[in-house]
Amino acid sequence: MKYNFDEIIDRTGTSCVKWDLAEKFFGGKELLPMWVADMDFRTPGFITRAVKDRANHEIYGYTVRPDSYYQSFINWVKTLHNWEVEKDWILFSPGIVPAVNIAVMAYTNPGDKVIVQPPVYFPFFSAVRDNGRQLVYNRLKLENGRYNMDFDDLRKKIDNRTKMIIISNPHNPGGSAWTNEELTKLAEICMEKKVLIISDEIHSDLVLPGFKHTVLADISEAYVKQTITMMAPSKTFNLAGMATSSVIISDPDLRNTFNTMLERVHIGMGNIFGAVASEAAYTHGAEWRKQLLDYVQKNIDFVDQFIQENIPRVKMMRPEATYMIWLDFRELKLSDNELKSFIIHKAKLGFNDGPVFGPGGEGFQRMNVACPRSIVEQGMKRLKKAVNGLS
Repeated sequence: MKYNFDEIIDRTGTSCVKWDLAEKFFGGKELLPMWVADMDFRTPGFITRAVKDRANHEIYGYTVRPDSYYQSFINWVKTLHNWEVEKDWILFSPGIVPAVNIAVMAYTNPGDKVIVQPPVYFPFFSAVRDNGRQLVYNRLKLENGRYNMDFDDLRKKIDNRTKMIIISNPHNPGGSAWTNEELTKLAEICMEKKVLIISDEIHSDLVLPGFKHTVLADISEAYVKQTITMMAPSKTFNLAGMATSSVIISDPDLRNTFNTMLERVHIGMGNIFGAVASEAAYTHGAEWRKQLLDYVQKNIDFVDQFIQENIPRVKMMRPEATYMIWLDFRELKLSDNELKSFIIHKAKLGFNDGPVFGPGGEGFQRMNVACPRSIVEQGMKRLKKAVNGLS
């Protein structure tokens, strides 16, 4: 069937962060929110029907995840990424961020060093700092409109206190779909230095046409003891509120260590509707995902062309994955505080402020284009008016 991604759906009054908290975060009622990484598209019917069918059984007591839940995920990653996963490898987490925190607690000790690659998804920083570990930056290099890993710097940053690196694969916010070659170089360094890799692959299903996702743990059997993989249907199918994700660990020792911490904090049970929604998504979602990516790609193309033709002082990094666009405003010569105020009060747009993504985010803003084209067009017109109003 043909899905309608042009449909405007009013999300206000549904307690959604993106729209209902926009005024609190940005301070303006007329602001157009294009920030939080969820979509303004209707959750596909095969998911909502499955949830409603389960809701019709009016007892919502303790439940387990059935074999069909696991098999749907196994089939999905086999079909999409050619990755052979076994049921026993799959552990539950109520989200990727909790899973990253659990991994930090499970595999490192207070005072240990943990590497991240900024600018990057900012909850990585708090997962390290809030658990009493030392945060180390291996900054990405911006080269020819793409972020690349700095392997020489990575080697220099690792010492005998360095126990872990957390990567975003594909990268958020820059949109780099890390290649087999890049991930192999990373993994070889980490193996040599005995550094565990936490690979957040939540955007793995959102690699755009012409690019490919590489599951780091599947590159080589040698990397199994160095890699923890994290995936979820939340970005792909707009299910963030269902709080359901998977941690895939094929090495039994690493898996037991993670599971022990999971049981210690008692968050492994999950919820009924998250399991139902996840299974429906992975079972029936292939065509919806295909149409979604086609629509998102056209939104990205629109933004790229609009910026080049109308506001050339702003530069857009073309993403290879995700529905987030990383915009470079450095030619405007505004300080970070000035740029933040400009976007909010002059352009009346709600973007994610670049500096929150760490070093390298200065002068950038992150924009979400997983919304109807008319909203993207409105956002671009607001931005054009504001930028052209500068002296």
